[in-house]
Amino acid sequence: MKFKHLPVLPNEVIENLAVAHTPDGIFLDGTCGGGGHSHLLAEHLSAKGRLICVDRDIEAINAAKNVLQSFTNVQFVHNNYNNIIQVLETLDIDGLNGVLLDLGVSSYQLDNPDRGFSFLHAGRLDMRMDASSGLSAADVVNTYSEINLRQIISDYGEERFAGRIAANIVTQRNIKPFSETTELADLVEKAIPRRLHEAHKHPATRTFQAIRIEVNNELKDLSISLQNIVSKLFPSGRFCVITFHSLEDRIVKNTFAELADPCKCPKTLPYCVCGKEPIVKLITRKPIIPTDNEISDNTRARSSKLRVIEKL
Repeated sequence: MKFKHLPVLPNEVIENLAVAHTPDGIFLDGTCGGGGHSHLLAEHLSAKGRLICVDRDIEAINAAKNVLQSFTNVQFVHNNYNNIIQVLETLDIDGLNGVLLDLGVSSYQLDNPDRGFSFLHAGRLDMRMDASSGLSAADVVNTYSEINLRQIISDYGEERFAGRIAANIVTQRNIKPFSETTELADLVEKAIPRRLHEAHKHPATRTFQAIRIEVNNELKDLSISLQNIVSKLFPSGRFCVITFHSLEDRIVKNTFAELADPCKCPKTLPYCVCGKEPIVKLITRKPIIPTDNEISDNTRARSSKLRVIEKL
């Protein structure tokens, strides 16, 4: 199947990255996916501008290359945005004028049964964004202890029935290890009382989110990665981050707030004595959310939030 990427908040991203003000600049899309946002960025750059497209999913990189084949000022890197420092060193780039991270899962990844992200499609239980390395979802479900499973599903999925789900997983895997997405989805659905099933939301949504986060280390070192990216921005460089659930949005919000106001002095003091000065300024004190029109055109944009900062 084709790698599709309908970019979320497209106009808002271009406006807040201020590409029009620095069309000759160097921009980086750290999660280029199928190239939706990257194509918009490339369209707004001059011939002197430069766009670096990074993604940990090689299928995404190949799809983006196809989408952006008409542009000569675009480079592609198969890597994780967590490694931004090394990526830029390899490319001999000192700084960036703008960076975008879209932390969501692409439609292709969700809809392709072979990738194992969705409880709606029968497929192997995988969920790896980089299918060439690391533990799969099946590895997590079949080998983690009941205590670890409960903690992951509770912490990353904010699932109130995490204990029951974890216990049922362990019981079932002792009979037959999990290998298919539908096996796990069916178990979770049965573990949650039917009267508590939410309308328009599959009972396995939170559990699948939790295991996906664990498999891909989505929250581990996220704050450090954000800080590393900020360190590579030129003055007045913009950083846009799109999140899709409260856990990652909270990390982005708190990290940006810390960079904008690092002073730890007691509020009772008349002036700062710690010497910590702001590194960025908040462009969005409240996140930008999609319009009703965008949600009607792209339902997966519904939970998206865009936060933006500017390097001082």
